[in-house]
Amino acid sequence: MERITTPELAQAFIEEQVALIKEQVGDKKVLLALSGGVDSSVVAALLIKAIGQQLVCVHVNHGLLRKGEPEQVVEVFRNQMNANLVYVDATDRFLNKLAGVEDPETKRKIIGGEFIEVFAEEARKLEGIEFLAQGTIWPDILESEEGIKAHHNAGGLPEDMDFELVEPVRILFKDEVRVVGDELGLPHGMVYRQPFPGPGLGVRCPGAITRDRLEAVRESDAILREEFEKNGLEGKIWQYFTVVPDFRSTGIKDGKRAFEWCCIVRAVCTTDVMTATVAELPHELMVHITDRITHEVAGINRVLYDFTPKPTGTVEFE
Repeated sequence: MERITTPELAQAFIEEQVALIKEQVGDKKVLLALSGGVDSSVVAALLIKAIGQQLVCVHVNHGLLRKGEPEQVVEVFRNQMNANLVYVDATDRFLNKLAGVEDPETKRKIIGGEFIEVFAEEARKLEGIEFLAQGTIWPDILESEEGIKAHHNAGGLPEDMDFELVEPVRILFKDEVRVVGDELGLPHGMVYRQPFPGPGLGVRCPGAITRDRLEAVRESDAILREEFEKNGLEGKIWQYFTVVPDFRSTGIKDGKRAFEWCCIVRAVCTTDVMTATVAELPHELMVHITDRITHEVAGINRVLYDFTPKPTGTVEFE
């Protein structure tokens, strides 16, 4: 298939997918995990165009979202786009199941499995739900098949569930999804927002997730995003985020010993996510970001920068 690089190619793809969705779904209802990220937002827009109110969007706050994100999703989709949106706060449910779990693949599977369970519970409250829509894209499929990662949105459903999958963007790369999103008329900030993994900050909190360390990831990430936006880097670098691993080092704060976590900054450039290069950031900016994170985020006394490209690393840490 020709890669989608122009509005004309995107429009042709949209028309094709709308017809396929109508044919697949008929008059039944579809349940969609709407995270507010690029992939799920484009899928939502495609489904709304194809089947309107037959789509039920479910936004699950699993406690692993970025700062202010749940509120933003509700504002944009429910209040501005008039989507049929169900909001579920499942923070305690997810974090309790993840307590003490260190292995990254086990964490991903727990989060993915719990998502399915939440959707099943929401589906039981509704009539006519027979389909589950997902924002699976092509790199998800490739990396799952090659055993690099377990993706909660790239596999089949449990056998006891009757949902059939609807995955209209599964043959696209991320840059193609953005072109389609533009053509669908989604807000620019939504189409070009950073990619965000399904397991959320759970894969940026290596080791067993604790609420205090998770909050350190959330707050440091908010500072990084704020500084990148202020310095004109938003949209120029593919993905940037912070990671707070589960080990501590000795530092000094207020003239006293501070045995705290380090914060790792990651910023990469890519187009297809299959390979990635490391962004070259101004030294002055990194000094400023380091100062802010170490003084404003509880529990962090060091900031490191990850220089590893993909391969050998992946974009995410886990």
